[in-house]
This record gives sequence, structure tokens and C-alpha cells, in this order.
Amino acid sequence: MTVATLLDGKTLAQNVRDKIKKDIEATKVKYPEYCPHVAVVQVGRREDSSVYVRMKQKAAEEAGIQFTHEKLPDSITQQELLERVKQLNEDYRVHGILVQMPLPSHINEATIIEAIDYQKDVDGFHGLNIGNMVKKQAQPLFLPCTPKGVMELLKSTGISIQGKSAVVVGRSDIVGVPVAHLLVAANATVTICHSKTQDMDQIVKTADILVVAIGNPQFIKGEWIKPGAIVIDVGTNPIPDPSKKSGTRLVGDVDFDQAKEVAGILTPVPGGVGPMTVAMLMENVNISAKRFLQQDQDRKVIPLSLDLKMPVPSDIDIAMAQKPKNIQSLCHEIGLKPDEYELYGTTKAKIGLNVLDRLKHRKNGRYVVVTGITPTPLGEGKSTTTIGLVQALGAHLNKSAFACVRQPSQGPTFGIKGGAAGGGYSQVIPMDEFNLHMTGDLHAVTAANNLLAAAIDARMFHEATQSNKALFNRLCPAKKGIRTFAPVMLKRLEKLGIDTSKQPNDLTEDEIAAFARLDIDPSTITWQRVTDTNDRFLRKVTVGESATEKGQTRTTGFDITVASEIMAVLALTTDLQDMRKRLGNMVVANSKTGQPITADDIGIGGALTVLMKDTIKPNLMQTLEGTPVLVHAGPFANIAHGNSSVLADKVALKLTGTDGNDDGKEPGYCVTEAGFGADMGMEKFFNIKCRTSELVPDCVVLVATIRALKMHGGGPNVVAGKPLPDAYTEENLDYLEKGCSNLVRHIENAHKFGLPVVVALNRFTSDTSAELALVRKLSLEAGAEDAVVCEHWAYGGRGAIDLGQAVIKACQEKTKQFQFLYPLANTIIVDKITTICKEIYRADGIELSPEAQHKVDTYTRQGYADLPICMAKTQYSFSHDASLKGAPVGFTVPIRDLRLSAGARFIYPLCDTIQTMPGLPTRPCFFDVDLDDNGQVVGLF
Repeated sequence: MTVATLLDGKTLAQNVRDKIKKDIEATKVKYPEYCPHVAVVQVGRREDSSVYVRMKQKAAEEAGIQFTHEKLPDSITQQELLERVKQLNEDYRVHGILVQMPLPSHINEATIIEAIDYQKDVDGFHGLNIGNMVKKQAQPLFLPCTPKGVMELLKSTGISIQGKSAVVVGRSDIVGVPVAHLLVAANATVTICHSKTQDMDQIVKTADILVVAIGNPQFIKGEWIKPGAIVIDVGTNPIPDPSKKSGTRLVGDVDFDQAKEVAGILTPVPGGVGPMTVAMLMENVNISAKRFLQQDQDRKVIPLSLDLKMPVPSDIDIAMAQKPKNIQSLCHEIGLKPDEYELYGTTKAKIGLNVLDRLKHRKNGRYVVVTGITPTPLGEGKSTTTIGLVQALGAHLNKSAFACVRQPSQGPTFGIKGGAAGGGYSQVIPMDEFNLHMTGDLHAVTAANNLLAAAIDARMFHEATQSNKALFNRLCPAKKGIRTFAPVMLKRLEKLGIDTSKQPNDLTEDEIAAFARLDIDPSTITWQRVTDTNDRFLRKVTVGESATEKGQTRTTGFDITVASEIMAVLALTTDLQDMRKRLGNMVVANSKTGQPITADDIGIGGALTVLMKDTIKPNLMQTLEGTPVLVHAGPFANIAHGNSSVLADKVALKLTGTDGNDDGKEPGYCVTEAGFGADMGMEKFFNIKCRTSELVPDCVVLVATIRALKMHGGGPNVVAGKPLPDAYTEENLDYLEKGCSNLVRHIENAHKFGLPVVVALNRFTSDTSAELALVRKLSLEAGAEDAVVCEHWAYGGRGAIDLGQAVIKACQEKTKQFQFLYPLANTIIVDKITTICKEIYRADGIELSPEAQHKVDTYTRQGYADLPICMAKTQYSFSHDASLKGAPVGFTVPIRDLRLSAGARFIYPLCDTIQTMPGLPTRPCFFDVDLDDNGQVVGLF
């Protein structure tokens, strides 16, 4: 008599787990952060469910898979369970989700299963996975674990399934039906039997392969089985057995003792299918983790095509003709997880800073700063070049590439300059939304700034009208008989050297006076109100004219919103805690004894942070060709550093970065723009922004135009709104060669920071071949890596392919060694200013006014001497004098005054009167702005 060969599921399952463990260990060598993770949700305390969960946990631990056991009460509502599943769906650290069945009767199991992200459905029960398993031309992400285990057991026999007669007893969604479909897919001829099947014994008798999952102990008799058949017993049923300590033992759906005498191959119960089911679950978790890892690496942005027209239409017409992709699709393409972005309509989103935590292991992409030569009043196209370069890299050169640009102020948009979305076929879209409200960041800066301004005047008013005791009692009122300090007040106590463990009632009269009375000197107040509109009549105003202010009048003024120090803080902050500290440290005035008064002294730092908490998240938009753009912060380029935010660059560098130790993938590119010419925006980018961010750039792109170079060589003045003189539309190599001295000096300055330079020469239709060749020749002689003619304004990314290739090559340069222009510590303020003026501007030296010298002495005494310098001067010359074009020498830079931005953490010397509130021209841009009959914006630019 032949006895069936037993299929040892335990051994086979152990082999599977060992294989998974080795695979995970091998993957970790290449990707140290790789950590497959399964979360099992158990509702209630059913003992059988707990046993199954413990089995899965043991298997996971053996295989090196992280296991989370979520224990929820059986009283949980269906909605609460759905919410927890949603949280697990959005948790990037979890690769597999399993809700242990059965669930309490008040919860619909099908609803819960369908709520699981099908990409994490490691049980394989989601409708999409089941449906794709059934389709001949489709492939499910996961196979159900038990059916998959059955197929692995059959495969281990070495016997071909093809052409065999297979009978499946049982038609459950969990085992019977899926097994039948898998057998059909393996080219077996399959019959499904169930409780209503007639003559079942005769049908079973035909089976070369018999899979039994009917849930009836010892249902299949030995006489039903075809001699030599393969029998897979899925059933697990407890039956009474007094010999066992538990009083029961487990048997299958097949009468084992009878079947082993007939079958050729037979699975035991327990020890057959059960261990394989758990092993397949672990395999599915590893498959899922690998798939998510691959998705993170791929990050493929699908470009939009351009319908190029000649002549090039207006910017607004081009922008309105291009339909943006849905921003949620772009979020998915760049690799963001669902909990890492917030949608603002269909074309904008905010990116959460939690993405930086998820990607902290990733190596940064390449970091490119776009700057320019000293510009004409018409601008030389830095923004357009930034966008065109990113379109070339992302849409034409198959690189991961982000543009990072400042958010424009509405003042210039409706004034004389127009918008800042780029131009021609290299723009950020939707252009109207980009240039107007966006996600409200500028409005939040305005609100926070003006709250602080109101608080300053209110505090002076109340101090002038109350005694020390009355003032203190109102600042620290008793609540239910108990007086305490607000948390922000502890900062002032610490600053005053008062024991912060003291309670208000413990303070002495002198301590009460010092704490309560800021004693602000009105003549030292530097904080003004702001509005995001060009309004010259707000440059100087008087406040406190109402009789209710009891004579507390003073002269002050308004700045434009982007000139607020809060905007500079936003651009330089590195996280929410850093923002809170910076906002609290902003100095708004001095006391009458010369001590700096900060926002936290006034008690408002926390409130400012609350108003600004959403602004800290970079805004995601897209170019005309569908590549990503981060728009974040817009600090004034004169009195502030004129660069977009540190956080936007950090996010872009991680999203374009590479995983693993040696994945062979080329990093992507973060292309960030610096305001004004390289003597201002680039210098501040390196010495201020890079110091704060601790990011190391790879390459400088220096934007130039023939027009601007001719002006620097002695050409006639270029005036916005007036026709260009003939010198700029006709070939003139003499003007051009002389003007290239400006370009050469900017190249030399970039080299002082240890970085390669690529010159991007924006071509105009009047530029001649000889002119373009001359600029290239002089650029290369000055040490530029390349000088490339660019036509992205007319052709989009296609017109900047050569520039993209030059940037890629320059970023691969191994000899670069980034360095700062000056040290911070142990370097006095005057020496740092002198270094910038001599090394960058080529001045002979500086001359401080008495007021400037007084400020140097004050800031040094107050402990701010170690801050970097942010020069405030004209953008139209290397010098302080806008009329000195080209590369002037032999001049002295006058320092009229110094100002402190203690929150942004820089000192800005004023070389001239810097207008922080622009005025409207005779014919502002707003004359052309309107809505058409369809509600579309027209005439914006």
C-alpha cells in the first residue's frame, strides 16, 4: 500500500521567511533606511484572533519585518475604524495593512477592506486586487495569502499544473474562488464544488489536484480521492479530543487518515497551508516595501507639450492658453505622500515640512543658483532663465528638476514692473494666481507685521497712562485668585535676570518696574506698518491723532509688505521652532537706557508665529511644461537678502535627491534664483542664506544680455517705458566689449566663493552672431565653464537645452570648494562691510557717517556684532552710485546708516536712501488689468 508524501508547510514556510530575511538584509546594505513594515489592526479581544496575530508577529520578527499591532476596543465605531485605516494609508512608514477578521457585527467588513489602500492591501482582498487577479490581461499588486500559499505548495511538488484536472471544494472569497482563478491561470481545468453541489464525491474523484476549503471537519473521505492525487487541505477545525490538555485538536476538511492511503501528495493539518499563509503575508509585505521604494526612486514628472507660436504672444495669452495639470497629479509625480501636501484648489498646493523628516536620509540633489549681471531697468531675464532652465532639465533632458522662486509683491504687479512669473514660453502657471493672492502668505505677513506695530503703540500708550503696579496687575491678572506669568513672559524674566521660578506675587517693586515698563524710546522705533500696495502717500504718516490717544502722537510710515523683517524671517527660517525664536527676537526699538526691545519683550512672539504657521510651508506650482516650481517668500532685495526661502530649497533638494549608498542614479537639480545682480543677490545668497541653511551650492548660472552689456560699455541710458536707442538694436562691438567688463567681474566674484560659472546669454532678435561670439569668447577667457546662447523665451525648455547640458556638466565638476567671503565670529562689523565693498564692488574703502558709526557701536554693545552683513544699495551699479556703469574702481562707499534685523539675523548698512514703499507711476499697470466676459484675467502683462 502506497502512503501519501506529506507536504511540509512548516519547512517550506521557514525557507520563505529565510529568503525574505536575506533579501531585506541585502536591500538594507544598499538602502540603509529600508524597513518593511506591516500594521495589523485587531478590533476586540477574541482569543482566536489574538493567536493569529501573534503568529504573524512572530513570523515578521523572524523575517526582519517591523510589526505594529493596533489593539482597538470592540466598541469602536465604523467611522473611527475607517479614520484609523486612513491614517495608516497615509503613513509612509507602513507598507502593509491588515485588519484582522472577524469584526464586530456593527462594522461592515467589506467597507473596511475597501478602505485599505490597495497598494498596502497585503492580504490581497481589496476589490482592485481581486478584480485584477481575475482579469486575464491584468496583474494584481498582491495575491491573497492563502491561495498564494496553496500555489506555492503545488509548485514545490515539481509537478506541472498545466492540463491537470483540478477540483476546488469551497467557494469563499478568501480561498475557494481565488484558488480556482489561480489554477485556471496556471492552465489547469478547474471545477468548483460547494455545499449545493450534487454528486460531489464523483466530481472529486476526477481531480488530479484537489484543494479543499469548505470549513467542515474531515468532510472529504479517502474513497472520494483519485489515487495519486495531490490534496491540499486548507481547513482548520477544532474537534473534541479528551486526550489533549485543551480538550480539542485541530483537523482539516479532509479525513487525513483515509486520504493518506490514497493520495500521492497530502498536506497535514496543522503544519500544511497555515504556515504558508503567514509566510506569503510576509512576502507580500516585502513586495510592497520594494514597490514603494521603487516609486520613491522613479519620481517621473510627465511634461506638458507647448504649442509654440510666432511671433510670441503676450505672457498672459501664453499662460491662459496652457491648461495646467491637476496639482494633485504633480504632487504624486514628484513623490509626495498624501499627508505631505495641502491642496489650494486644483493648481496650487502647500508642502508640509514632514517631507523633510521622511527624506532626511536622502542625499541632496544638485544646487544651482541663478543670478545676473548688473541689470538695466528692464531686467535681464533671471526669472525667465530660471524657469526655462528647469523646463529644459525636466521636460527635455529627463532630469528631476525644481525651480525655487520668490513670491511677487502685488505692488509692482499693479505698478510699473508687472509680474514675476517669467515670460514668453518660460513661465509659472497659472500666471494670474502666481502674481496675486496665491495661498495668502503675503497677507499673513501683513497681518503679523501690523499686529506687532499696533502692539508697540498700545504698549507705549498704556505705560504712559498707568503706574508700575497697575500696569503689572493688568499684565499678570489673577484668575480664580491665582496669578501666573504667561509662557512668553518667562523670556523677559530671563533677559532681566529674574528667577523664572518666581510667581508674580514674589517679585520686588524694582523687579515689577523692570518687568512691566519697557520704556520704549519713540525716536528709536524701527518697526513700521506694511501694506502690499505701492502707495507713496504712506511713506510718512502721523499716528495717534485721535483724542482717545491722549496726545500720544508720533511720526512713522508704511513699508511694502515684502520689506517687512517678518518676510525675511520667513525666507531664512529652518523650521517652526526656529521661526518662533526668530520672530520673538526681532528688535523693534531701544529703551531709553539703550537696551534692545524685542517682540518677545512685548509678549507677542507666540501670536506672530500662530499667524505665520501656515506660511512656513512652501507653495507648489508648475511651469508651462508641467515641471515643478516652489514659490516661497519674497524678501526685498535691497534691505533684505532677496532670495526665496531656505525651506523651499531644502524640500526641492530632497525631492530631487538620491536614495541609498550606491543606486547608480543621477541626482536631480534644485534651481534657485537670487534677486538683482550677482553683487547683491548672489553675494547675499552665499554669505547669508547658505550660512543659515548649511547647504552647499554646486554651480552659478550668470544671466546676461547684449543689451545690458552695451549699456555698461557706454551705451545710452535704458529707460523703462521708452523705446530702445539704436545702439541696442544694431551691432556695436565696441560698446559690447567694454561692457563685458561687468560680466567678467561677476564671473570673478563667483570664483571667490569657489564655484563654477555658466553664462546664460538671453538672445534678442537684434543680437548678431558676432556679438554673441564676442561675449562667449570673453566669458571663457574670464574662467566661465561655458557661455550658452538661450532662447527659452521663444521656445520654452527646448530653447535652453544647451544651457541645461552646460549646467549638468558644471555640477559634475570635482574641483569646486565652496567658501564664504568673510568669517562671522571675531570679525568686527566694519571689517565685514569693508570686505564686501573691496572684494565684490572693488571699492577703495568705506566711509561711515556719524550716525552709522553710532549704530556700529550700539549693535556691538548689544551683542549683534557676529551677524552677517546685508548691503542695501542700488542694484544698477557695482558701486553705490547708479550712474557708475561697467566695472568701476577708485570709489569709496558711503555708509549713511545701519539697521538691525535681529530676527532675520543680519545687519543692513544703508549706502543711500532706499525706498521701501514704492509709488505708482502716471500710468500704472492696473489700467490694463480686467476680466473678460468669461471671467478670465486679461491684460495682466
